[in-house]
Amino acid sequence: MERIRITEYLDLDVEAEAWHCHRCERLLGPAAQSYKQGCLVHDRDPREIHRPLIEGEYTFAPDPEWVRILEFYCPGCGTQLEVEYLPPGHPVTHDIELDVPRLRERIERGELSIRENRLVYNG
Repeated sequence: MERIRITEYLDLDVEAEAWHCHRCERLLGPAAQSYKQGCLVHDRDPREIHRPLIEGEYTFAPDPEWVRILEFYCPGCGTQLEVEYLPPGHPVTHDIELDVPRLRERIERGELSIRENRLVYNG
């Protein structure tokens, strides 16, 4: 069974129920968990990305006490897979959750198929 492209750089191996980097095919972890658990994470100061526009107390740059930027990278090839803006202390979001056993069942029945890394309805 082929892999399904979920995002630009994230693939789902339906048979193995696992996340993989699309670019280097690195295993990122089981599909029952967030792929982010298998990534390298860079917790960025938002002022590095959104530099202050003026001097003074109010600089138009995000306040790091109010927001943090998390960048998620493939540990195999360094490709950036995702970026999140979160309040400090907020848990990392679980942004993709699929019912992989049900998906595999529908593929095995022929209702769905995978063509060129895309899921296709055969109805």
